[in-house]
Amino acid sequence: MKLFWFIPTQGDGRYLASSNQMRQTDHGYLKQIAQAVDQLGFEGVLLPTGNSCEDAWVVASTLVPVTQRLKFLVALRPGVMSPSVSARMAATFDRFSDGRLIINIVTGGDPEEAKGDGVFLTHDERYEVTEEFLNVWKRVMAGETVTFKGKHIHVEGTKIIYLPVQKPHPALYFGGSSPAAIDLAARQVDLYLTWGEPPAQVAEKIAEVRKKAEAAGRVMRFGIRLHIIVRETNERAWQAANDLIQYVDDDAIARSRKALERFDSVGQKRMSALNPGDRSKLEISPNLWAGVGLVRGGAGTALVGDPETVAKRMLEYADLGIETFILSGYPHLEESYRVAELLFPLLPLEQTGTGAGVEKSAREIVGNEFRVVK
Repeated sequence: MKLFWFIPTQGDGRYLASSNQMRQTDHGYLKQIAQAVDQLGFEGVLLPTGNSCEDAWVVASTLVPVTQRLKFLVALRPGVMSPSVSARMAATFDRFSDGRLIINIVTGGDPEEAKGDGVFLTHDERYEVTEEFLNVWKRVMAGETVTFKGKHIHVEGTKIIYLPVQKPHPALYFGGSSPAAIDLAARQVDLYLTWGEPPAQVAEKIAEVRKKAEAAGRVMRFGIRLHIIVRETNERAWQAANDLIQYVDDDAIARSRKALERFDSVGQKRMSALNPGDRSKLEISPNLWAGVGLVRGGAGTALVGDPETVAKRMLEYADLGIETFILSGYPHLEESYRVAELLFPLLPLEQTGTGAGVEKSAREIVGNEFRVVK
């Protein structure tokens, strides 16, 4: 099992939809988060993309020198970025980070944002662009000189001189729930990401993607994007969940839902459908809570409970085929420590850092003489 954390370049704090105890998400704060999760033993971090965020490539580039082994999951945006320029960016980042880059392919689900970036295409046309983009990008990253003329992309003799460290290219992650997205995933990417839907829905999606990938002669890996609210007891965890949305009012919910209605993303529509638009019935599956989705786009669900319960739910997803968990919690600095300290010991992780399993030499001394042993 691999655990990733989240770099909140769009804002952070103790409460949703409130300026109360809101964090200043400047470089100093984001560096604190990156260094913490690097030491704690998380596999890597996801950086969000879009006009509501700081630029993911610039932020990730500033965090590489202050971390040691942390991997960075950074978005390429077909249609917004050209495949050749994207290949040069990715190859340079991969070399200068010594192979710590993972690529998140983001086709985009907000038509209004796309227009702002000069992209005037339908939902399925954006996936056509993504397919052509990846056909060129993969070949260029492998060292080929490429001439390609498709429906949307036309390049002649494009190449890069400095190749990536990872061969033939950094791993490609991708999420999307529409038929066009699933078809693309089966043909092109290495790991398919789903948002935190109930296990039965995740199982159906995995089965569909796996079947299409096998038909294409490929083996697919799977990941999930979730929030986490873990505390020493279930009671404290659910209290923390309720505290997180204590300032969320009907107006904030209505404005959020109206904004998300313009999205043509099937995945976003599935996320929005998981919550009722108010505080009632937010536990949509055992310990799976849709409260975040009241006012947030994208990942709108959280696993809530004590460490044993949350670990059990994560292992249920793992049994379905999920190997990578991309997690987050508010505020992201403190919650990264909670997850490492409470959950890491209960999960079959590939690696952990020095901060998660505290060594005996680092334990507290009581009365200036006795080492804590419990």
